[in-house]
Amino acid sequence: MADDLNSMYQVRGQVKWFDPVKGFGFVVSDDGGPDILLHVNVLRNFGQSSIADGAGIEIVTHRTERGVQAVQILSVTPPGRDSSPILTDFAELDEDLLRSAPLEPARVKWFDKGKGFGFANVFGRPEDVFLHIEVLRQSGLSDLQPGEAIAMRVIDGKRGRMATEVVAWELALRTDEA
Repeated sequence: MADDLNSMYQVRGQVKWFDPVKGFGFVVSDDGGPDILLHVNVLRNFGQSSIADGAGIEIVTHRTERGVQAVQILSVTPPGRDSSPILTDFAELDEDLLRSAPLEPARVKWFDKGKGFGFANVFGRPEDVFLHIEVLRQSGLSDLQPGEAIAMRVIDGKRGRMATEVVAWELALRTDEA
């Protein structure tokens, strides 16, 4: 396959796994073939620091002597879920209300993946907003870092302000421009 070296291909697939601590993970192409290396720098160029296992992904790949690597992310689709609400806190709420809340700019205060939650602050507002790991996963993310800029949809829930969706800040900017 020497003639295929340095060739670029657009690929659709799923994230097999991604470890933000190690700084890499792998994608499995929908068309089969070898696992595709996904480096954290490629993910950061897309505006995210993590990605959920099982997320759909569209990437541009590059074949090298060491294997196939992602060089650009074109899109990410959160992993599928059943029709039940993400959290019981959202069970009695109208799904249109959850989806129609505006994306608000925020900064992560802290997030503990092991505990399954953390908090962020919407810019210009002092109160904490609760971030649950399931909301992150359904948003296509797996972890957040303190100080990370994000955009989130926020509601006043039973336990105070809660995020219903979280996206990378850069992705929110691209969504607003469309």
